[in-house]
Amino acid sequence: MDPKFPEGPGKTALFKVCRDCHGPESAVGQLKTHEEWSKTLDDMAANGAQGTDEEWTQILEYLDRNFSLILVNKAGATELANTLDIPRATAEAIVKYRDERGRFSAVDDLKKVPGLDAAKVEARKDRFVF
Repeated sequence: MDPKFPEGPGKTALFKVCRDCHGPESAVGQLKTHEEWSKTLDDMAANGAQGTDEEWTQILEYLDRNFSLILVNKAGATELANTLDIPRATAEAIVKYRDERGRFSAVDDLKKVPGLDAAKVEARKDRFVF
């Protein structure tokens, strides 16, 4: 397994399902939104990729956590919790902060949200869309 793929639930399923046609490396060559990943997985299944319902769910969650764009000014709490890999309560704090103070314009703005781990933000800064 490639070290650029973080460990976690769904990694094994990603490698299993993607290996027959193209491999996981080409699958994650471009960041996508949750909806785009979901459509991509649906297309893969329609084209014959084999996986159980549980594996498809694990793959989508893995892609969200590690390879999804983070639409910080549009995403709801559930999507932010998944893409930032943070507790739901922290994601709700982001939405509340955004609602009260307006759109985020930079990574440093996001780091000001009380309770949000700045290291999690920093680790994903290349995935944010403002």
